[in-house]
Amino acid sequence: MIMAQIMFALFALFLVSVCTGQDFCVGKCPHYKVLEDFEVRLYDASTWITTKVDSSQASDVLAANSQLKDYAKKQTEAGFEIPTDSWPALIKVKDGKGDPEFSLSWFVPPATKTPEDSDPLVQLESKPEATVYVRVFGGTPSIQSGQENATKLREALITAGKNFDHDIYSGAAYESYFSPAHHNEIWIYAA
Repeated sequence: MIMAQIMFALFALFLVSVCTGQDFCVGKCPHYKVLEDFEVRLYDASTWITTKVDSSQASDVLAANSQLKDYAKKQTEAGFEIPTDSWPALIKVKDGKGDPEFSLSWFVPPATKTPEDSDPLVQLESKPEATVYVRVFGGTPSIQSGQENATKLREALITAGKNFDHDIYSGAAYESYFSPAHHNEIWIYAA
């Protein structure tokens, strides 16, 4: 199980290639403003393509990645513009009752020509402007480091008196697993 979780993190981060800059993301990234010293971001309304990840098994993450790639390719061939090089890639984890649920999302840049939902496995999501609490951490990413940093962020939010969903967080990836340096983030949306 631990090995599967590590493989899940490795393959999830392999899905994205090297990105530098906002200081860490350049190009096709959602825009935000830092509101306070402790990473409270106001993200613009944004569009994402999302698919379910059946489990934390590496094969399921690869299958989800393939679904998004196939969807983007099919839509590009149909005259739409779904990019495969936008940032970040998000792995959403819902830890509520029962087994955890996972999904993989790719950001769709503003003004991208998109189709109506036409694939039962891939959803086109429009997210409204949102305040997101973010914890940035380095090191080689893993499910364990994601869980540890989600716990630390939740504790900091409770201490600060912030309202948020305690059962859902996302891990944001900005570079390849093979990158010599890693910029990792945990996102929790304000309630």
